[in-house]
Amino acid sequence: MITAVVLAALAMACGLGSWRFTTARWTSRAPRLAIIVWQSLGVAWGLATTGAMLAYAVQPYETGVLPGLLAFARGEQPVHAWDPLHVLALIAGLTALAVLVVVLIMAGLQALRARRRHRMLLALISHENPGVPGVRVLDHPGAAAYCVPGLRSQVVVSEGALKLLSEDEMAAVLAHEAAHVRERHDLVLLPFAALRRALPWSKVAADAQSQVELLVEMAADDHARRYCSPRRLATALLRFGTAGAMPTPHGMMGVHAHNVMARVDRLIKPGPELATSARYGFIALSVTLLTITPFLWVIQL
Repeated sequence: MITAVVLAALAMACGLGSWRFTTARWTSRAPRLAIIVWQSLGVAWGLATTGAMLAYAVQPYETGVLPGLLAFARGEQPVHAWDPLHVLALIAGLTALAVLVVVLIMAGLQALRARRRHRMLLALISHENPGVPGVRVLDHPGAAAYCVPGLRSQVVVSEGALKLLSEDEMAAVLAHEAAHVRERHDLVLLPFAALRRALPWSKVAADAQSQVELLVEMAADDHARRYCSPRRLATALLRFGTAGAMPTPHGMMGVHAHNVMARVDRLIKPGPELATSARYGFIALSVTLLTITPFLWVIQL
């Protein structure tokens, strides 16, 4: 019973932490670290929420969550008799866990199918350009720049973008898209998109997805700053914003007008780096969440 209470309290704490985290101001100063914290909060919340229900459900076995579920799967008799509340908790916990897993798998499969179809389409309608080697170019007057993530990743720009941006600005945009590909930001965003799909009514899930999307863009901006002038990247973002960039195809990652000014301000007027003590504190928080929650699935308190 104590395990269920502790897991329920942890789930509430993660939910409250996620809500407070959406308004945190330090995240733009350390976007990669903020992404790690978001991921740890999401994993801990999912395991704690389902674990609280399952811990109560397997209480008749007088074991932890995982040992109790294994005993139930083997058909072993519990120490105490089942009652309707334990049965209901078991059904609710397994259903919630199955929904989270299935939605995550379905979101991943849909993204893979969309990217496969888009690669086939690019083979037909795009071409190479000596001015931007290794990049697929669309013959379209609108401004577009995006990447197709995956094992066979591709960076795509349009003729309109090539005409809109200077050579330095295009180099900055390509460095930004290369960061998305190299750091597999699509995998970072996938769980949050799946959570939003599983909980479409949840404002916290919607805010979490929006925040992580912005942090991923900021992290890619930081990577691009190593190879180009931050002002060039800021100028390119402004040009895309004012020109009305083409919508990024589903399952891809690209330049769009969302939160452009926040990114431009950060590039032109970067804030001070996050203090080392704060960095270690948030890392310790993430490690603790990712350690204690699975541990509570195994032990019985």
